[in-house]
Amino acid sequence: MPPWPRVILHVDMDAFFASVVQLDQPELRGKPVLVGGSGKRGVVAAASYEARAFGCRSAQPTGVAMRLCPQAIIARPGPGRIRDQSERAFGVFERVTPLVQPLSIDEAFLDVTGSVRLLGEPRAIAERIRREVFEATGGLTCSVGVAPNKFLAKIASELDKPDGLVVIEPERVHEVLDPMLVGAIHGIGPAGEASLASLGVRTIGALRALPTEVVRERLGTFGERVHRLAQGLDDRPVRPDREAKSIGHERTFGEDLSDPEEVRGVLCAHAEDVARRLRKHARLARTVTIKVRYGNFETITRQRAIDDDHERPTDRTDAIWAAARALFEAWVRQFRPVRLIGVSVSGLSESGATETQMGLFGAPEATDERQRALDRAADAIAAKFGKNAVRRARSMRDGDDRSWW
Repeated sequence: MPPWPRVILHVDMDAFFASVVQLDQPELRGKPVLVGGSGKRGVVAAASYEARAFGCRSAQPTGVAMRLCPQAIIARPGPGRIRDQSERAFGVFERVTPLVQPLSIDEAFLDVTGSVRLLGEPRAIAERIRREVFEATGGLTCSVGVAPNKFLAKIASELDKPDGLVVIEPERVHEVLDPMLVGAIHGIGPAGEASLASLGVRTIGALRALPTEVVRERLGTFGERVHRLAQGLDDRPVRPDREAKSIGHERTFGEDLSDPEEVRGVLCAHAEDVARRLRKHARLARTVTIKVRYGNFETITRQRAIDDDHERPTDRTDAIWAAARALFEAWVRQFRPVRLIGVSVSGLSESGATETQMGLFGAPEATDERQRALDRAADAIAAKFGKNAVRRARSMRDGDDRSWW
């Protein structure tokens, strides 16, 4: 067998959100389950394989999914269960290799090239990961693709789901790729497929046989990269970066909110939740963003620095809420009924000495210390009794709250 230039794994947890629900609620196993909002504005976050058999899928309006599968059960995972199970799975990945690149909360690339000598052949490493993920999570399965690069590893993981394992050895690359339709290459959409079809090119093998300049002419500057992928070539490294670029919460309402005060209240709740997550993960933020979606699906975003004077990062609830409120007050002059409202923070850094605003002669501001004490007390109560146990006074409404995972 020819040597592997690299050994890359793509690991994808199977129907992750729905599988967590079915694991925790045994009575739902084997039944069609939809995870997401149940109102008329609800959206499916995940569908179990039983529900997918009826055409249900993620990002689908709940009403559409229920028409496709009237017997589907709408459920939500327990508080913190999605994040907890994700951390268990990623813990397995990181015991195998430090080169782990998350793609989402339930999906990652792993470069195990350096682990082969210690842990065995590529297939054995993949089998170990599947087994240990199952044990660490108490019964969740994952599908693993093994190949010489990221493009091929992702292709492989999609060939045998759920609970599958496919290895594409270097000498089998063209054997596997050539019969596939060109749409299997990420970035080739319907327009690209139609353009290639006009040349009689429908499979990756036929695309590979074309001269590079012809592909570039048909698909533009992206064409050269597509042609390399059709040959099974992908030099992208696995980048082990688990740091979140932003933290946020958003909520879709069962009915458009027409009262600015109600929207203001939900915005305040989101600011509290975001600040609490910053403190939990020992992170500070520099920028706050609000997101507003109207009933016609028009979406706007506005952002600003949290601290105009010093541009210091912070995790304080009052500072984040003040910045979000300022954005809201500037926008509310053109207020229209709102379908969705969200708050996020970015410009993240590790918590450290910069988190405390300094007063005269370098002493911490008394108000800053008082606020930190309040935040710590609120965090402790939320950890013990749930995040809704202590809140600022505000109005709340039922909706599709995307913060539950």
